[in-house]
Amino acid sequence: MNDNLIYLDHAAGTPLDARVLEAMQPYFSELFFNPSSPYAPAIQVRRDYEQAKSRIAVCIGGKADDLVMTAGATESINIMFGSIDGHVVTSSIEHQAVLEAAKVHDHTFVEPDEKGRISADSVAKAIRPSTELVSIHLANNELGTVQPLREIAEVVRAERQRRALAGEQAPIYFHSDASQGLGQIDVHVARLGVDALTLNAGKIYGPKQVGCLWTDRFVRLRPLVRGGGQERGVRSGTENIAGTIGFAAAIEFATQHAHGEAKRLAKLRDNLESELITAFPGAVLSGARKKRLPGHLHISFPGLDAERLIFLLEMQGVLVATGSACAANKGTRSHVLTAINLAPEIADGSLRITLGRLTDESNITKAAAILKAVIAGEVKRVGK
Repeated sequence: MNDNLIYLDHAAGTPLDARVLEAMQPYFSELFFNPSSPYAPAIQVRRDYEQAKSRIAVCIGGKADDLVMTAGATESINIMFGSIDGHVVTSSIEHQAVLEAAKVHDHTFVEPDEKGRISADSVAKAIRPSTELVSIHLANNELGTVQPLREIAEVVRAERQRRALAGEQAPIYFHSDASQGLGQIDVHVARLGVDALTLNAGKIYGPKQVGCLWTDRFVRLRPLVRGGGQERGVRSGTENIAGTIGFAAAIEFATQHAHGEAKRLAKLRDNLESELITAFPGAVLSGARKKRLPGHLHISFPGLDAERLIFLLEMQGVLVATGSACAANKGTRSHVLTAINLAPEIADGSLRITLGRLTDESNITKAAAILKAVIAGEVKRVGK
């Protein structure tokens, strides 16, 4: 990346770690073999692939046999939602992939509180006898708000027990899209209490278009792609060996250093937040201050135009976002900010600033100065 650019949009995408690329490189060239072939080099590639799946699984407290490798989080989500027929409970602030997948089914969208938190009680009230899937993300990609998954898991477990005692046969699963949060907070399937988990390598300095779906043994998945029967018959097609090797390397680096990285990012984020709030007392912070990802800062400047701010900041070499990359690309107001009832004047002046490995003290100091100058210029221009 251009050394003159300060990248503060890590929630949208992360650069491929050099160590990850090094691990992947042989599988693009000399280790190109199809893992389904019968000769020794191909068998070795098969072993490497299965070992990589085991490494990914270990990082989340699972087993390789319970993973389905996919072409990213969106496909993983679609496999999960395509495996059920009944009613779906999810939140109105999920990623668009979850929202669109839910709309295919009878569904209920649970609303968040003003901080973007989904309460276990609201999920419990939304569950019906026909509910087959509850899907709540680990952390919101715009606000950074971390959800109380363990509490929601207890609600789902209680409903499962009720059905068993009543002799009801309808299953109920708890799925979480954990694309945001891995490498910053704990992502362990048993501690989260989930039955299914979606992960995305492209958010943790791994290759894009590589993801996985972990499911507990009792979850029955249906094929999304039919063919040669790879990935437990759920996702046929020649395996993405290089991508899976890269995912394994990326998730190991992310989980090994998660605690230290979280502390580092939170300190940098808090320093930037303090500078902006001091300079602009009318700025509005969104999200749960004590329950948010350490690299996330969502801040709004009422009366200003966020899209204009982003353009002006880019001209000065600072890259930030208005919200999720999907919403920004469509030029629409964020559904997340609408759901938390943020006034349009505030929402339209909101920036999502997300820190990561490319962020250090020197570029945060420089970014803070540029942000303050650009915002002050806009405040003066519009007379706010």
